[in-house]
Amino acid sequence: MTKNKKVEDLEKEVAELTSDLQRTRADFENYRKRVEAEKQSAHELGQTKSVMKLLPVIDTIERAVVNVPEELQDNAWVKGVAGLSKQLDKQLKEIGLEKIDAKPGTLFNPEFHQAVQFDESTTDGDKEVIAEELRAGYTLNGSVIRDAMVKVTRQ
Repeated sequence: MTKNKKVEDLEKEVAELTSDLQRTRADFENYRKRVEAEKQSAHELGQTKSVMKLLPVIDTIERAVVNVPEELQDNAWVKGVAGLSKQLDKQLKEIGLEKIDAKPGTLFNPEFHQAVQFDESTTDGDKEVIAEELRAGYTLNGSVIRDAMVKVTRQ
């Protein structure tokens, strides 16, 4: 074997090893990105499951605040519970939980609202709007985790 042949063989081997190293680096980078995405997905799933377990409690607190008897409106304990509800809303907003807008008159959007009743008394309009919110809906970090249950009418 001549010296030039040895140099050629070594250069070819270096090129192959360099190519292998580049593929290994790319594979590792893809693996790292995939693991990071799976980790983020698992975190979001855990957060969603935790928040979903809290939603019935939030619903109950909201119903309690809305349905306070007239004679107890000025009661300090009732005001404290209402303050607790506001504080809870603030904390939940900080983790990305937002209430879906489903006030009466809001345009019905099937991406956010689930129509469970339709008010057939007014069928002369061309737009479907919310007549009443029956259960609050929520988004978590921009994704719907629970549709707002609504009664729909035409306007």
